[in-house]
Amino acid sequence: MLWTIFLLLNGLLVLVLLYSTRTRQKNEPPLDKGFLPWLGHALEFGKDAAKFLARMKDKHGDIFTVRIAGHYVTVLLDPNSFDAVLNDTVFLDFTRNRNLLLKRIFNLQLPSIKPTAERIWMERHFQGLSLSKLSSSMNTHLKDLVLSDQKGCSPSEWRQDGLFSLCYSLLFRAGYLTLFEKGNNATAVYKEFRKFDGLLTKLARCSLKRGESKTVNLSQERLWEMLSPKWLSGGSESDSWQRSYHHFLQEEGVDAEMQKRALLLQLWTTQCNAGPAAFWLLGFLLTHPEAMEEVKSEIRSLSLKDTFLQQSCINLQGAHSTPVFDSVLSETLRLTAAVMITREVVQDKILHMANGQEYHLRQGDSVCLFPFLSPQMDPQIHQEPQIFKYDRFLNDDMTVVDKFYKDGKRLKYHTMPWGAGRNICVGKEFAVTAIKQFVFLVLTHLDLEMCEPEAKLPPVNPSRYGFGMLQPDGDLQVRYRLKNEM
Repeated sequence: MLWTIFLLLNGLLVLVLLYSTRTRQKNEPPLDKGFLPWLGHALEFGKDAAKFLARMKDKHGDIFTVRIAGHYVTVLLDPNSFDAVLNDTVFLDFTRNRNLLLKRIFNLQLPSIKPTAERIWMERHFQGLSLSKLSSSMNTHLKDLVLSDQKGCSPSEWRQDGLFSLCYSLLFRAGYLTLFEKGNNATAVYKEFRKFDGLLTKLARCSLKRGESKTVNLSQERLWEMLSPKWLSGGSESDSWQRSYHHFLQEEGVDAEMQKRALLLQLWTTQCNAGPAAFWLLGFLLTHPEAMEEVKSEIRSLSLKDTFLQQSCINLQGAHSTPVFDSVLSETLRLTAAVMITREVVQDKILHMANGQEYHLRQGDSVCLFPFLSPQMDPQIHQEPQIFKYDRFLNDDMTVVDKFYKDGKRLKYHTMPWGAGRNICVGKEFAVTAIKQFVFLVLTHLDLEMCEPEAKLPPVNPSRYGFGMLQPDGDLQVRYRLKNEM
């Protein structure tokens, strides 16, 4: 028995030494393993990835390798060099990491689905005529929810709520009604979804406590049940989004149980960003009166206001129809969109940087781009990047500012809220249109103000870095009522 224990301990010691003795080889990026064996920088990274990576950037520059829980991750923060990662499908792979997260977060395995087939299906539903139909349906549901929320209230009666709670609830329910065929349980699904989403980052990092693990597992099971339609055969000729998705899964050979679980993945993917984005946008407007007045003035100047707001996404996507609002949205996303783009190195690779330098990447490591730090919060690219400037993306003639530079070179990517390259978010236009529709409806139909005129926006929840739109650590209390003319 003692000999067995000795062998186990000796084996563990060997593993620790193997992970701890890695050294930087010729032409490799700067290596920072941290002080903790195996763990490396895992604790600091999980607590606040942006703060940690900013510290590493100050220490090492635009490229470096760090150890995170026994794994080595090369972080690239030079946007002029991003294409060397984004366009490489031979030496770099994104599917393994994605499949790992699907299993860890959603208890879901979809090995038979090819990314190209999934993307083709998504493009069919989130582009062209299908996009117009979805956006029109979304607008109808949003208006119904915004106005029905005020039923029983007189025009002069104020209601109070947290702005984040208000935005997330309305946009989530409208999105759910648009994409899923059940309409009588939207509120229940939303409440259960918030429980699940609140623990999602811990679930992804395997840091759940015992009680939290029980909560998230129960939420998953409840959501699977609530999202699962009574039909599963796909025999109906309905062309709804949900039926089409089931048909796609069936064609790809996904069994019934995984079909049910995949609906939760799609619910999170389609609904986790719009609500938080609308919160930050309205929050910035409320805390920056000049920006709010400019946006309201732009809305007032739109001819046939009510007709405009009731029409499909075509008008809302007009390139120059709402230049001030579009700049506000771009600035909001620059400040609060924090995706991480990760690839696995499947073969040793030479990374060619834009400045002419070359770095060797080891097979088995990962490469990570974090656009939130650069380009979005890079002071060389955006002056005073921490400050909200509603007209940052506007020229004096109200045209779009689209030329940004770093190290004397014009950037291809000056913000990246939707990712980039072959894997850019297919639902980008649907999400943007939904946010615009919601904000226009709120500012058109409601009087909205902060309960405390001098209140500040809450700080971000640092655990959400890397998971799309940031969420606040707290809320902003607001009050609202129907406009008198309504």
